[in-house]
Amino acid sequence: MERTATADTQVSATPPVEEDSTLLDAMPRQREVPDTAGELELLPVPFPAPVQGRAAVSVSASTPAVPRESRVPGLLRLLRPWRVLPTPTGTPFTFGYGTVLVATSLVAQYAGPTLVGRLHQASSTDVTHLLRDPFLVLVTSALWIVGGVLSPYAILFLLVLTALERRIGGVRAAGVFLSGHILATLATEGTVGLAVLVGHLPDTSLHRLDYGISFGVAASTGALAGLLRPWLGLPLLALFGWSLVSDLLAFTDPMTNWGHLISLAIGVATWPLIRRRQRAGRMIRLAPVELPRAGTGRA
Repeated sequence: MERTATADTQVSATPPVEEDSTLLDAMPRQREVPDTAGELELLPVPFPAPVQGRAAVSVSASTPAVPRESRVPGLLRLLRPWRVLPTPTGTPFTFGYGTVLVATSLVAQYAGPTLVGRLHQASSTDVTHLLRDPFLVLVTSALWIVGGVLSPYAILFLLVLTALERRIGGVRAAGVFLSGHILATLATEGTVGLAVLVGHLPDTSLHRLDYGISFGVAASTGALAGLLRPWLGLPLLALFGWSLVSDLLAFTDPMTNWGHLISLAIGVATWPLIRRRQRAGRMIRLAPVELPRAGTGRA
């Protein structure tokens, strides 16, 4: 409706609103409802009424279809296959030790045969070297992999040590590995020394070449079997133990094969200690975090 002002009247800043108007300025659209007195009552309508005859638009039809997320990432997050591999932050002992083993394996593969033979002989844990410098040869003998990085014990080292360190920590995993490596070496080489002393073996056995990580890996496998669930740990222990017994029955290298069985038994003997550590770590992870109270923090 047009609003006009005559010449005799002064135009005000706000135009007057006619009383019979059915619309109010700056207000939602009104609808008329007769009251009991017969007058018209104005009620606000927050939303416009739907127009008859216009087809209702479906929300699903106007909204583009969202593609369903792939289930592969969710499955990967559930299985977490990357946890079987060592990382610098998650498993520093396995990662650092594995890096050293890769370096020595490359030296053994690409260096000259004469140099490699001298290095292996200097690192051998035979009776002569153990009597002369036991600490040095016990350390250096564990820096080489017999067969290179693709040997079965190298693969077991990667998988077993990673799983063991994630459960009991790097210090305890290193303790299990070194205990198997050192104790099994002393047991086998000590037996060789006694056999030479009583005359059952020749004097050349005092210089037999002995190096590698197999004793430590066997001990770590035996320890890991006690931390896994029974349906997984017991088959692992039985399968690995049977392979060691089969090698012993083949009688190709009886002293080394006996050393593998001894180191496996050493790993099994650590079950009470490492299980206690695993339970303690689990309780720490599940313990509720207590928030500091207001006003009790240090300045």
